[in-house]
Amino acid sequence: MGTRKRVSDTMVTGSFKDLKKIIRRRRAKAVFKQVAVEEGPPRSDEELFRSRMKDVQEIEEFRSIPVYNKPDVYPSNKPGNNEDIQELLDTVNGRIPLTLSDTQEYVEWIDRDYREDIIGSLHEGRYSVQDCLDLHGLVVEEAEKEVERFIGNALKRSYRCIRIVHGRGLSSPHGPVLKDSVIKWLSGRYRKYVLAFVTARQCDGGLGALYILLK
Repeated sequence: MGTRKRVSDTMVTGSFKDLKKIIRRRRAKAVFKQVAVEEGPPRSDEELFRSRMKDVQEIEEFRSIPVYNKPDVYPSNKPGNNEDIQELLDTVNGRIPLTLSDTQEYVEWIDRDYREDIIGSLHEGRYSVQDCLDLHGLVVEEAEKEVERFIGNALKRSYRCIRIVHGRGLSSPHGPVLKDSVIKWLSGRYRKYVLAFVTARQCDGGLGALYILLK
């Protein structure tokens, strides 16, 4: 009988060891590829949100829960609140005269060498206005020249009380430019000639005009 060549146990065992290593490497590569496919390229926040929320179910009962908005303004419990509102409405509608000295636009200035009660008398119109200058429609440069001419003429004629209408600047995007300029000039360069100035009465221009008392 012919003889069969026998493979040694050592060789068989060694071959299976190599096979196990090959299988482990292939499995690792397969897992790596699967992870790479699952992760894929970077996704947007919206895509990530949708992928995380795909298994979330809506609770239909929550659809009928009412939502109440809180009021922005709460009624005051202070006594006399309704009376205050009515007084404000009457003032706005002209049924009650506006006290100009109570507003933020009211202006008054007096030389420290004179009594402060002169301001009240001047504002109440107890001094007769002898001349008036209206600055409506003028830019600051033009108004500056007109004020200089006006005050110079008043001093030459020995006028005691004059009036300048500067307007309130309500339509100006930069505020009352002319008004601020006139106040600056009167309390600055013309200060040595001015005894006092104050917001005029409503009938003489109110918050848009000044009574000026010269020395």
